[in-house]
Amino acid sequence: MFDVELIPDISKRIHMKKLAIDTCVSFLGRTISQTEFRVKKGKEFVKDEIYYHLNVRPNKNMTATTFWETFVHKLVYDNECLIIQSDDGDLLIADSFEHKQFAVYEDIFTKVKVKDYEFARSFSQGEVIHMRYKNENLTPLIDGLFTDYGELFGRILNAQKRKNQIRGTVDMDMIAAKTEEQQAQLQSFIDNMYKAVAEKDVAIIPQQKGIKYSELTNGGGSVNGQSVDEINKVTNGFLDQVALAMGIPLGLLHGEMADVEKQTKNYMLFTASPLLKKIKDEADVKFFTKEEFLNGDCIDIRKVSYQSIFDLATSIDKIRASGIMNGNELRSELGLERVDDPMMEKYVMTKNYSEVLEGGENENGNDD
Repeated sequence: MFDVELIPDISKRIHMKKLAIDTCVSFLGRTISQTEFRVKKGKEFVKDEIYYHLNVRPNKNMTATTFWETFVHKLVYDNECLIIQSDDGDLLIADSFEHKQFAVYEDIFTKVKVKDYEFARSFSQGEVIHMRYKNENLTPLIDGLFTDYGELFGRILNAQKRKNQIRGTVDMDMIAAKTEEQQAQLQSFIDNMYKAVAEKDVAIIPQQKGIKYSELTNGGGSVNGQSVDEINKVTNGFLDQVALAMGIPLGLLHGEMADVEKQTKNYMLFTASPLLKKIKDEADVKFFTKEEFLNGDCIDIRKVSYQSIFDLATSIDKIRASGIMNGNELRSELGLERVDDPMMEKYVMTKNYSEVLEGGENENGNDD
């Protein structure tokens, strides 16, 4: 009896851990994959090779959506992700690599492996996009939570299986089986009988001479087993802890409609936006020189909007009418292309916002 079978096998509940992590990672990955990375040259937005690789086809085998979902998955699972650029300009996510860190020189990445191919050359920090998700790896935290929740989940699941379980007993006349062949036939009959009871909705058991089968139930409220709701609570509890560690509001994750706009705003502000800012900072450094960046060249992030442009119509009108922004600046904020129209470059102010001159007239000479 003194063996490993006495130790709870938590690994059998690994599906609960994988489900929780994949749910949260996929949620964040879908958000990032809907982002448009625009290339800004001065005041103009251009669609060049960088734009194509970031938004359409990063490499020959991935679309942009798949690429960024894979990026987030790798970043969260491993707490870091390395993107390299091949000789033909494709962006590739490294599956494994060795990171040599230096104090005053650029870090070096060696043994970079993408799928089954390992690059013979090394990459410097200035040639790659290397990001860390957090200062500390989430894996020890999630593993610790899973150990506790997995054991609790297993105990409740086993208790639920025992609740209302049908048990049977077989009374045998030992005289009925004298030879080894007869005993083997008897054992085969018992095995088939139990298998039929366990797997079939309706099981017919033929009566045999010298064998009496009787059935016992564990129901009727005599046993205080756990309900299925308790199992769901444990599963959701582990999912909630992982979501909190990643900064995902629980209401959004569970599809609750109460205060969904506020929760979405907080999620975009405190979870998605910081990650997008990390991507922008890395891309600005790696795709543009210092002089180009200071001259206005950069990567502009157009985040996925949770509000319709029609919901913002009143606010847009007020901003334009007050002279705070011109038409093209507003279009840029809305994610629209700038237009070559002189009127869209002008700052206009309606009568209500005009400065009132002495005598009660505004600048146009009209009474206020």
